[in-house]
Amino acid sequence: MKSSGGTRRSLPRSGAMRTVVLLLPCALVALPVWAQDEGAGGPSTLDVVWTLIAACMVFLMQAGFAAVEAGFTRAKNAVNIMMKNLMDFSVGSLGFFLVGFGLMFGASASGPLSGWIGTSGFALSGLGEDPWSYTFLLFQTVFAATAATIVSGAVAERVKFGSYLLYSAGITILIYPVFGSWAWGGLFNGGGWLESLGGGNEDAFLKPFADFAGSTVVHSVGGWLALAAAIVVGPRIGKYTQSGTPLAIPGHNIPLAAIGVFLLWFGWFGFNAGSTTAGVPEIGRIAVVTNLSAAAGAAAALATSWVWLKSADASMALNGALAGLVGITAGCATTTPFGAMAIGLVAGVLVVVSVIAFDAVLKIDDPVGAISVHGVCGAWGTLACGLFNAEAVIAGADASTGLFYGGGLGQFVSQAIGVAAAFLWAFGAGLALFWTIKKTVGLRVSPMEERRGLDVGEHGMEGYSGFQIFTTQ
Repeated sequence: MKSSGGTRRSLPRSGAMRTVVLLLPCALVALPVWAQDEGAGGPSTLDVVWTLIAACMVFLMQAGFAAVEAGFTRAKNAVNIMMKNLMDFSVGSLGFFLVGFGLMFGASASGPLSGWIGTSGFALSGLGEDPWSYTFLLFQTVFAATAATIVSGAVAERVKFGSYLLYSAGITILIYPVFGSWAWGGLFNGGGWLESLGGGNEDAFLKPFADFAGSTVVHSVGGWLALAAAIVVGPRIGKYTQSGTPLAIPGHNIPLAAIGVFLLWFGWFGFNAGSTTAGVPEIGRIAVVTNLSAAAGAAAALATSWVWLKSADASMALNGALAGLVGITAGCATTTPFGAMAIGLVAGVLVVVSVIAFDAVLKIDDPVGAISVHGVCGAWGTLACGLFNAEAVIAGADASTGLFYGGGLGQFVSQAIGVAAAFLWAFGAGLALFWTIKKTVGLRVSPMEERRGLDVGEHGMEGYSGFQIFTTQ
């Protein structure tokens, strides 16, 4: 049989048999999924597979962070940026496995510390016979690494590599897990005080703190740590004049930064939809609202920069997309598409205002805008849950808790409590951590090393061969 595209061959009779053979492995994989779904046990095989896939997607966000940070900074520090993103995940994985996971998800302490810290499951002790614990650990590990790597961009181009490894360990072993136990401990064996607000009484004014995928638990905690680090280490050489006027220090590769944002956007579908830790139909809706908020954030940041800065600023638009993603992370499971667009629009405007305020007013040097994207917009997204939560609209629940959907102020107040607790803990603990490192092993490289670039001084190599001349001066 002839066609305009050439000769078409009909499927031979053996094709049907080959199709059966090809589909057989899929059926064999599906059988245990169906069988376990019918039982009353723990997570199904489908839940495990989906959560593991989502964890791998979130891991890819490390590449996104590395590309964004490298692109927004100078070429002489590119190797250092890559090494920090490699090693904070490596150090974080070890520390979170050994200590952090137990503090965050272990059985809650008794007595005065009840609801404040976990006390079991260190290095998966006592959990090794539960297959789900391995998948859940990996999923939570990539989240912990995200919180740690946020700090990298805010202090880029001037921090000692060894000191960076020390505080990455401190973040993933202690600071992040402790706050995480307050809000998310009940996801495994624990139970935190934030997730218990209202005491389980539906008629109580306060509602349980809501942060489905981590606008505050991950992003604001990382952002407030970044703020503390930037304050302690100080601005880069040449960032401000003697009168305090900020000077632009352009990044060396905006296309690389843009690729990083696309990688982060992709990984965020796993970040948010994967937080169901279950292969359920809702993951599609969560992905849609995530995408809409990111798109709205990019559009709003572009429009704001176009009007305010008189140019279609690419770096602001890129950070606007990230701001929209951070903003929707808390309420992605309980927000309508129109609510998500509203959250993203506000985040996109907010990130531009915040970046300029930190740079020009507060004189805090943040080369990539990490404090604004993660800290400020994370806080906004968490507060937005008290406004836009719409369970009744989405799933036909008895009542929505968002103010704009008839839920009253209770949820908003609970969200504000969580946002304030995150700031006080992360910023306070961060100041103590970074100040201690500064006064002991030192936090900042020498002025000469900063001017030459950390690639040469810290790693003995260049990111781009032949870019600079090695000297001993």
